[in-house]
Amino acid sequence: MAEILMIIPAYNEELNIVKVITEIKQSLNYVDVLIVNDCSTDNTLAVLKGIENIKVISLPINLGYAGALQTGFKYAVNKGYDKVIQFDGDGQHIATEAGKLLDIMERDQADIVIGSRFKTKSNYNHSLFRKIGTHFFRTIIKRICKIEITDPTSGFQVLSKEVFHKYAKMNQYPEYPDANLIIEMLLEHYKISEYQVEMRSREFGTSMHSGILKPAKYMIKMTYAIIFVLISRKKMRS
Repeated sequence: MAEILMIIPAYNEELNIVKVITEIKQSLNYVDVLIVNDCSTDNTLAVLKGIENIKVISLPINLGYAGALQTGFKYAVNKGYDKVIQFDGDGQHIATEAGKLLDIMERDQADIVIGSRFKTKSNYNHSLFRKIGTHFFRTIIKRICKIEITDPTSGFQVLSKEVFHKYAKMNQYPEYPDANLIIEMLLEHYKISEYQVEMRSREFGTSMHSGILKPAKYMIKMTYAIIFVLISRKKMRS
């Protein structure tokens, strides 16, 4: 099997990260695991130092989720990996489901495979604001790209070598790499597949989309990001 790197951004996940890594080692012992500690203020780094057979990059400043992800992409490029799995450090993603996404990538010859919570009916509990956001951006993607992406906010993805090399080189990798990035990649004719996966609710800690203000900020910034993508595409064609 091609060399695969699982990238896990982690910010203040001292209570979740051990369980996450343990599950990965049990289910996906053929992948390398990179934890990007995003300048955590709790004991995440100390916990990681006690875990064997993982790779850790500890950022000196907090870059946010996207910055931590792009750090992982740059590492994957530098070390010559063939595929990357984006995986959360909060325990919501399930390691066995990542193996299914890898199989879908091979089957569909896809560039990106998204682990969807909504391709079929599921018991996943989504907040009202996240439901609104998901539906809104799903509609925008369908109107612009004529393709149905059921879960444009899912960070559970498998990326081909060509894709994560592109992401690693982006000068302005988006703060929220969701619907805006999906639209950009679809307009550039990358093949995106989706597969229904199970996900859990976070057990400990706080989501970066919790509350009311954070989702509102996300919606506004994502809308502007999509507009920017479309304007940039129009300028390139003119």
